[in-house]
Amino acid sequence: MVERRVSVGWAEGLHARPAAIFCRAAAAAGVPLTVRKGDGAPVNAASMLGVLGLGAEGGEEIVLASEAEGADVALDRLAKLVAEGLDEMPETV
Repeated sequence: MVERRVSVGWAEGLHARPAAIFCRAAAAAGVPLTVRKGDGAPVNAASMLGVLGLGAEGGEEIVLASEAEGADVALDRLAKLVAEGLDEMPETV
């Protein structure tokens, strides 16, 4: 299991538009990814309902994870997106 712990960079947290950006980026990663907040249960990172259900606020820590081979790059890119509150997936790490 590979994990990345990251603080949510969007001031509004993972709600509405940021959650949609996050889910699209997770789906485009090409490997199955999960996300959880605190000690909560992990949810599919590409699931809008799952991500919204986390209730992750700006500045809170979330954990991105994957058991897939080669997930390091995907997790690094997604962590960068979350930490910086970007409007789209970065092309490079």
